[in-house]
Amino acid sequence: MKYARLTKEQFDELHAEFASFLATQAIDKAEWDSLKLNKPEVAEQELDVFSDLIWEGVLSRAEFLEHFSKNHIFLFQCFEEHVQSIVLKSLVPETDFLTKDGLQWLSDNMFTENIEMKVGKKVFTEDRNASIFELIQQGAFLSDGQLFTQINTIIES
Repeated sequence: MKYARLTKEQFDELHAEFASFLATQAIDKAEWDSLKLNKPEVAEQELDVFSDLIWEGVLSRAEFLEHFSKNHIFLFQCFEEHVQSIVLKSLVPETDFLTKDGLQWLSDNMFTENIEMKVGKKVFTEDRNASIFELIQQGAFLSDGQLFTQINTIIES
């Protein structure tokens, strides 16, 4: 497997797509039920292949990611060859960006000495999608890029 198996909830959401995937493999419902019962290792392989296909599609379209922790916010914009990053760090230890109050504090203190801001760029040294998947495994999630764009616009002006 290149990525990770989808969760049961994700498979449930993608039920129709999974059925179409099995159909492309010439596997109907009866055969799928038989595989699960008699050849579970083959059924597991089908789940893994489908999971990788879904991840590949999602990661190929990924443009923005965000990762919040207590004192840091990592914002990423992914391009074909590299990723741009904006890292916000609270220099006030009590701040908690995981709370509504913490985010309000950030809004009020964004361009003060209480926030350290770093901008970076990293060229993908391995497969782009694998690099993005690694960020997701570390806690990042796909976003619409609104926060990245707002902050980046201010930085560039």
